Amino acid sequence: MTQTIIDGSCLCGAVQYEVSGDPQWFYHCHCSRCRKATGTGHASNLLIPHGSLKWVRGEGLVKSYKIPEAKRFTNCFCSNCGARLPRYVRESGMVVIPAGSIDSELDFKPQFRIFWDSRVKWSCGGDKIPVHAEYPPES
Repeated sequence: MTQTIIDGSCLCGAVQYEVSGDPQWFYHCHCSRCRKATGTGHASNLLIPHGSLKWVRGEGLVKSYKIPEAKRFTNCFCSNCGARLPRYVRESGMVVIPAGSIDSELDFKPQFRIFWDSRVKWSCGGDKIPVHAEYPPES
């Protein structure tokens, strides 16, 4: 079975990564933590269960911030430019990739919006992507 290989990097290019696996979920998250971490109306994340994350260059520049009370939220970023980077979630065996950091072309499109009830009124929407008040049942 062939796995997808996804290449990506940070804004300054000092950190490069490679993720292999089969993408399962692609969502836009409208929670307040994702909005604050990205400075936008939502975060777009690609999730790969049982994937592998390899730092091709700049691993020493990767930093993370975990909100103590947050069960699932951690913000990984380049310490040079602040750009968000992927993270491996040990508890779920999931690699979470900030979609904006991906350099590869993907055929995989966003499937749903989560934490829709937390969105700010000015945030984008209106497309035909299904919405969930919080996490979707399958995650």
